[in-house]
Amino acid sequence: MQHIDHFDPATATVAPTAGPDSQQDAVDAKQKREFNKLQKRLRREVGNAIIDYQMINEGDRVMVCLSGGKDSYTMLEILRNLQRNAPVNFSLVAVNMDQKQPGFPEHVLPRYLDALGVEYHILERDTYSVVKEKTPEGKTTCALCSRLRRGSLYGFAEEIGANKIALGHHREDILETMFLNMFFGGTLKAMPPKLLSDDGKNIVIRPLAYCKEADIAEFSRLMEFPIIPCNLCGSQPNLQRQVVKEMLAEWDKKHPGRLESMFKAVTNVAPSQLADRELFDFAGLEAKQAELMSGRIQAFNVK
Repeated sequence: MQHIDHFDPATATVAPTAGPDSQQDAVDAKQKREFNKLQKRLRREVGNAIIDYQMINEGDRVMVCLSGGKDSYTMLEILRNLQRNAPVNFSLVAVNMDQKQPGFPEHVLPRYLDALGVEYHILERDTYSVVKEKTPEGKTTCALCSRLRRGSLYGFAEEIGANKIALGHHREDILETMFLNMFFGGTLKAMPPKLLSDDGKNIVIRPLAYCKEADIAEFSRLMEFPIIPCNLCGSQPNLQRQVVKEMLAEWDKKHPGRLESMFKAVTNVAPSQLADRELFDFAGLEAKQAELMSGRIQAFNVK
């Protein structure tokens, strides 16, 4: 066998199967396989979340809240995909809330949704002016903006006959919220995959609850969704959620599997091992002990 010490382009010959076209075909085939694996994983995780929490039932009309970000685009695409083979019949209607932020590209979402053939509505509400007016200088706008947006969307769901409201929060969003509430709110709570609104009129679902943000970002990139950046909240300095996001990313980098374990903990709560007196009857433990001991004594006295 001849040993090749160097490559001389002047004398070298290349087999047809190793040509640029063949190499590109191999790359394309690999990328297609990776995309299919990613799409199947997202479909499986969304499907499992829907089943585990009974998010969607026969005849549901699901309002998919579409912000123009990677998460909501992915949610709509995966739900449309699952809809074709779902064991129950349900309908989807996409809703975008135009908050009248300066420079918002109003044409992007209608053009995208028209091309898909998806039923949709653009809800125009000038919450941007309200948020800028009411938020003190140096304070973050997220809480007020979220509250105003949520109120408008809840009311609009009733108008269009939607009995479920789908939001695009993923696994990391849920974990970030849990730590934000622990660090700054003094509460141990996150975002539930399924929620009944305070007034009892709306059921909110989060189909991406089991999905990793990195998978969603990669899927969004490969699908080439027309992303619309949020200039209201994304550009705020010292945003605590961003700090927590970076903390979780660092943990995930240094300790692979930690985020999976933490999310599992969110779904595996032991109330008796915490300290919430409303959630667990600590005051009644003596009575329960007496009842158990009484039963044991009776069992020993049986002849």
